[in-house]
Amino acid sequence: MHVRSNAFLALLALPLTLVASACGGKASAELNTPTSDPNAPAPYTAPPPTATAAPTATPPQATSTGAATPIAPMAAAVVQPILVSMGQNEAQGAQPDGSPFAGQFAAGQTLEQTINIRPNGCYTVVGASIGIQQLDIQLVANSPVPGMPPINLAQSSGAGPNATLGGRATGCWRNPTPLAGTGKVILRATSGQGLAAAQVFVK
Repeated sequence: MHVRSNAFLALLALPLTLVASACGGKASAELNTPTSDPNAPAPYTAPPPTATAAPTATPPQATSTGAATPIAPMAAAVVQPILVSMGQNEAQGAQPDGSPFAGQFAAGQTLEQTINIRPNGCYTVVGASIGIQQLDIQLVANSPVPGMPPINLAQSSGAGPNATLGGRATGCWRNPTPLAGTGKVILRATSGQGLAAAQVFVK
């Protein structure tokens, strides 16, 4: 009888032990819950996209194929010393044929001056400009046939704001015939815009 009582008491003590363990006693097994590592790097967050202004294109320089605006030679006095110096260097022994002619140019515009081409005459034309990057000179003869385009006789060469046709490097352009005729000197602002003037010499 005494043995049974001890067994019964042991059975009663078992649930009390389980309750004590649940209420704060040491448990034999612990629940594995995930924990964060304080030393782990923070997750990467991509920055929001930023608006980028579209590049602006530089507008091309306006060009024209029309006629330049003629101006009085006195209005082009700023280039007169250049013309005089060029004439002395490029047209030695020649005389001015008429007065200088000048104009205000946009890029691509031309200015024409009519001249009388002498029999066996030898011609030099010098031109100077302010603001123009490329100045060109052309000498043409009017066609004797009505409706036909002018005949190209000579063209300046080289680059820059000043131009020479029939200068020292090539020699003056000579009329190879004993016949007189009419022609034109064409001054062209091939590149750039500004003021230009020219002077014709003959000998």
